[in-house]
Amino acid sequence: MMPENKTKWTFLTNHSHVIICLTRDPEMRIRDLAVEVGITERAVLRILSELESDGVVTKSRVGRRNHYLVNLDFPLRHRLESQYTLRKLTESLK
Repeated sequence: MMPENKTKWTFLTNHSHVIICLTRDPEMRIRDLAVEVGITERAVLRILSELESDGVVTKSRVGRRNHYLVNLDFPLRHRLESQYTLRKLTESLK
C-alpha cells in the first residue's frame, strides 16, 4: 500500500524525469514530455538544451521528428552518486 502523498516534492528532478521519458521513447514530442513530467514546454526545452550542452543527450532529426539519444554511460553528477551512471538509474526505473 502506497502512503498518502501530502507534499509536492519528489525524489528525482525534472531533468531525471525527462531522461527517463527519453529512454522509454527517444522520439517523444516536447508537448508529450511536458505533460508526462508535469512542467511547461518551455521548461522541457530549457532542460533539453542543458542536457545537450553537457553531452547527456544528443538530438538528431528523423523525418519530421526529433530523435534523442541518451548517453547512458554519463556519470551522475552529485558526489554521493558519482560512482553510478545514467544506465543504472534508468534501468532501475523502466
